[in-house]
Formats: sequence, structure tokens, C-alpha cells
Amino acid sequence: MIRVAGAPISWGVCEVPGWGHCMPADRVLREMSALGLTATELGPDGYLPADPAERAELLGRHHLEVAGGFVPVVLHDPGHDPVPGVVRALTAWSGVLVLAAATGTDGYDTRPDLDALGWQTLLGNLDQINTAAAERGVTATLHPHIGTMVEGPDEVRRVLDGSAIPLCLDTGHLLAGGTDPAALAREVPGRIAHVHLKDVDAASAARVRAGEVSYTDAVRAGLYRPLGDGDVDIAAIVGALTAAGYAGWYVLEQDTMLDAEPAAGEGPVADVRRSLEHLRKVAA
Repeated sequence: MIRVAGAPISWGVCEVPGWGHCMPADRVLREMSALGLTATELGPDGYLPADPAERAELLGRHHLEVAGGFVPVVLHDPGHDPVPGVVRALTAWSGVLVLAAATGTDGYDTRPDLDALGWQTLLGNLDQINTAAAERGVTATLHPHIGTMVEGPDEVRRVLDGSAIPLCLDTGHLLAGGTDPAALAREVPGRIAHVHLKDVDAASAARVRAGEVSYTDAVRAGLYRPLGDGDVDIAAIVGALTAAGYAGWYVLEQDTMLDAEPAAGEGPVADVRRSLEHLRKVAA
């Protein structure tokens, strides 16, 4: 048995301003529950109630728990201490803390280069947050992500070698950034504490890496696909993690953009259903 959760981004709900139409939480949660999912990630700040009791009441109506939440944080700036802000957020946190090494600007189309001091600062902040979270009973992870300070294979390796924080294995962002997620799952299963499952069109991802198309435009054009429709070896990843005793969440996450509210029963829910069916087949 594996634990499968949903994520609002699969319904087009994103923290990036102007990303697209934002579907209401009640509908998104209702559709997750109807698919048989038992948990959700939190979505952008403010999408679900910040008050734990209000959030629990809303999720309880849909028979869902919290699997975790994605939190972009600037970690590389020597003049900025991100730890106090993260610690404050942990007072009302539930599920896995999924950090991204944010650039400090909106969106994921551009990013600066890091110097030695920036890397030292980023890795030190990761370890401080990892320790602070553990002291409060929360698992913190670092999510390699296109358009953040940890995107490509060399940067992923630098985090693995230079910090103790576990990873969120996002199969789509890793492949899009040039890392083979199945190989990483086989190599360091003990460093993986959370999984985002998405599939990717590898040819489109190569164009993003080459600078031929922006990340935003690639997502709009279908960079991410339902599981089984792209080039990620989902079966190999699940097999490697299962063999290693992984017991965390598999979060179905297909980054999506919407122009308008879809009709009832249509839209993102159909793609999530296809992903769930594929996952059940490869995990059987």
C-alpha cells in the first residue's frame, strides 16, 4: 500500500501572481476526495485557512488530511535570515515542509548565479531550518525546482553533499532540470522524505534548459503530462523507493494553468484521475 495525496497546483492553483484562473478550494478538495485521495498539500499561502482548527474543519468535510505544503524561501542572501519566519510558520504547521530555494522574485523564468558565499549561506540555512523543524516534530525537505537556486544536477549534488536536509523528489522538476529522478531514487533513497509525482515531455524540457522557451510558456503548452504520458519512469521510481522502505506520501502534482473555471466534472480532475490510475497500475 502506498499513500497518495493531491495538490492544488494540479488544479491550476499556484503562488505565482498572474499564473491563471484559481479554482475555489471547496471544489478542488471535493474533487480530490471524489477520486479517492486521502490527503492534500496546502497550496499557496492563504489558499486554505491558516488557523489549524478552521483548516481541519474544512479538510474534515472532505475526508482529507494534510500531506505537506510548498514554501518558497530565500535561502541564499547573507543579508536575510529566513529561519525566524520559517519557525513562526511551523507553530501552525502540519505535514511535510517542502522548501524551495526561491530567487526572491516572482515566477520561475529567470534566476541569478550563486557565488561561494551564496552557497555557504543557502546550505547553512537549510541545516538550521532542518534542525528547527525536527525539534518541532516536522520533517523539512528541499525541493529542487526549475527557476530556483537548486535546479540542475550539480546543484542537487551540492545540497546532498553540503547539507543534511532530506529531499522532496519531484520527478518532473528533476527531469526538466536535467537530473534522472529514477537514478536519484536508486542512489540516495535514504535522503528522500517526500515525493511529488509528475510526468514530463522531455523534448519540451530540453527547450526550457536551452533557453528556447520560458518555463511559464512551456507549462502553458503542456510541459507536464498525466503520469504515463511523458518520459519519467514512474514505475522505476516507485519500485526503487518501495524496495528501500519509503513510507512517505506520493503527491500527484501536474503543474497546470487554467484560463477559466471548467464545467463540473471536467478540467484538471480528468488528468489527475488518469495519473492515479497509472500509479495504481505500477504500484500493484
